[in-house]
This record gives sequence, structure tokens and C-alpha cells, in this order.
Amino acid sequence: MMLARLLRSAGPCAQVGGTLLCLSLVTACSAEKSAPAGKLTKLSQQSVPVVVTDAVRKTIPMRVEGIGNVESLATVAVKSRVDGQIVKVRFQDGADVTEGQVLFEIDSRPGVAQQQQAVAKLASDMAQLSRAREQDTRYQDLLQKKFISADAYEQYKANLDSAKANVEADRAAIENARLQVEYATIRAPISGRVGKVMIQRGNLVKANDTVSLVTINQLSPIYVNFAASEQYLPQIRAAMQAGPSAVDITSTGGDGQPVHASGKLAFIDNTVDTTTGTIRLRASVENKDALLWPGQFVHATLTLGEQRNAVVVPSEAVQLGPKGSYVFLIDEAAKAQLREVVVDRTAGGDTLIAKGLNGGEKIVVDGQSRLLPGTAVTIKAAAKASS
Repeated sequence: MMLARLLRSAGPCAQVGGTLLCLSLVTACSAEKSAPAGKLTKLSQQSVPVVVTDAVRKTIPMRVEGIGNVESLATVAVKSRVDGQIVKVRFQDGADVTEGQVLFEIDSRPGVAQQQQAVAKLASDMAQLSRAREQDTRYQDLLQKKFISADAYEQYKANLDSAKANVEADRAAIENARLQVEYATIRAPISGRVGKVMIQRGNLVKANDTVSLVTINQLSPIYVNFAASEQYLPQIRAAMQAGPSAVDITSTGGDGQPVHASGKLAFIDNTVDTTTGTIRLRASVENKDALLWPGQFVHATLTLGEQRNAVVVPSEAVQLGPKGSYVFLIDEAAKAQLREVVVDRTAGGDTLIAKGLNGGEKIVVDGQSRLLPGTAVTIKAAAKASS
């Protein structure tokens, strides 16, 4: 407005100059606004470099994976069954022992003395029994000849029965004393590996004390406990009924390298954990080389069978969006197209697609962050097909 008034008040020459000035300003502004638009158009036409691979159809093992822990098949806390002093320890801490091997020796002299006393008591009662039998035979004959009454004979018969009972009691006492002497030598009840000796030589121990002398863990075979989602329960039960199901166990060795062991599914728990929605499973592993250790955490993989003709893509190709999972395809015009998919499951580095792909499509595995539907792409590398 101010510029128009100034032009009207000025002369004809000034008006012409002002008009040219306005045209210059308008042209400059138009050029300034059109430059970014042209630049954006040029950028939108630039292709995005991506890495692609093919969606393939193949047979994939049906596996259930989980983190588990190793459990000893049998754990025995060795305790003394007699009172006494430990006089010998026949093994080293952490040694492998076999069933029946001598572990501890307890002073057996009190038990030997009791055994000798019981043997002497038996000899005395055997003499009494012999005397009672002679009397019973004699007075039985007198009873038949009616020289004594039946009541008088009953006394001798009772003496015979009492002598027999005393002899039986003496024999039981001898057996008990023999057991006390035998218990003074403590043997390994199972084969396995011992831990640290908790009560050393020279200490007094009590029968069935709360503190064990040592603990033995059986290492071969050994259990591996792990959990699987309840959605796999029907397949797991069917596989176990069909025959032994293989379980692969992986742990980390001392040098950081993975350690592998193989086992068989041995147990399915009878209850689903309502807090986690999982079912507890147990595998039995031979563990002859003692690669697995009780309490150790391992990775367990249960093989249930095979899924044939499954559509498989690398897991890095699958993206997660507001509507679910999707992948970017490359069409014949070298442009990216978004395709929504339904994921069945993952198997290692692969993802099985239940819906959305037919196999054979070119899938972007790297560079998705710069893509939009219709974006032109340049294939800079072809990733190896999913194996």
C-alpha cells in the first residue's frame, strides 16, 4: 500500500521504475520458493541402496528352545548311622567315587565289644535252653504216666519257651552288634562325585546328625530341566508318545567355546504354570564326559519334527509396525513395496512366515529405515539365501 501511494505521487518516470522494481521482487521470491521444491523432487527420485535376499520354501525342523538348568539324577547327603569318632577319611575332596567304596571309618571297638558280649550271652542262654529241653522231655513222660499233674508240667513247658525266646533275643542282639560294627565303615551309596568333607578325621559324630559328612552328586546320567510355552504342549505330547524326542544341550565351556551334549525328553510336568504360561520339561543326558554340572544354566533345544514347504526369510528382514509385522519387497520396477505378514515362529536366525509371502519374492534385509512404499532402490548386494 505504501509503495503504491508513493508511485502515484511521483512522476511518470518514477512510476515506471517502481513497476520494474516490483516485478524484480516478485520474480526473486518466486525463484526462491521454487528452488527447494525442485531440490525435493530431485531427492525423491534418488534410489536407496539396499541388501536383498529371496524368500524361500524349504523343510524346517520344529524346535522348542528354552533356558534350563542341570540337576543331578541323585544327590545323597552321607551321614553316620552310629555314634563314634572318625578315625580315617579314605577319599579326597571332589573325587569321583563308585558305589560301595569306603569313604569314612569310625572307631568300631565299642561295637565289637557289644558283639562279643552278645555272643557270650547267647552261649549262656543256649545252655539254659538245653537244660529246659531235657526237663520238658522228662516231665512229659511223667505226665503221660500220671506221676505229675498237668499244672506242674506247664511250668516246665513255660521254662522251655522262655529259654527259646532268650536265645532268639541273643541272636538279634548279635546281629544288631554286627550291624553297628558294619556301620562304622561308611561306604558310598551311589557312584558320583563328592564335594567337600564337612567333618574331618578326629571329630566325634552322632547317628543321623543334622550335618552330613559329605554330599555325593550323580553326574552320569544327569537331568536338564527347562520350560516351553504351553502352546507347544500338544505337539510335545504327541512327539513323546511317538518315540524318544531329541534334546540338544548347549553350554559355555571354560575357554568360552560352546559345549554340546545330546539327550532325550524324559518327563513332561502334569501342570501348566499359570504365572508364566509354560510347561516344565526334563531331558535325560548321558553326560559320560561330565560336561554338564549340577546347577549349571544351559540352552536346551527340543526337536519335535519337521515342517515341510515352509516360507522362510532372515529374521532381520521382518519389521514391526503399528499393524503388526511387515517386510519390504522389491518389485520388477526396482521399487520397494510394503507387505504385511503373519509370523509363525523363529528358528535360529530364520523367521517362518505363515501368511503374506509365497516364496521367491525379493526381500530387503538391510536398508529398510530409508524406505517408503514406492521408493526406488538400488541393490548394492544380495544376501545369501536363508539356510
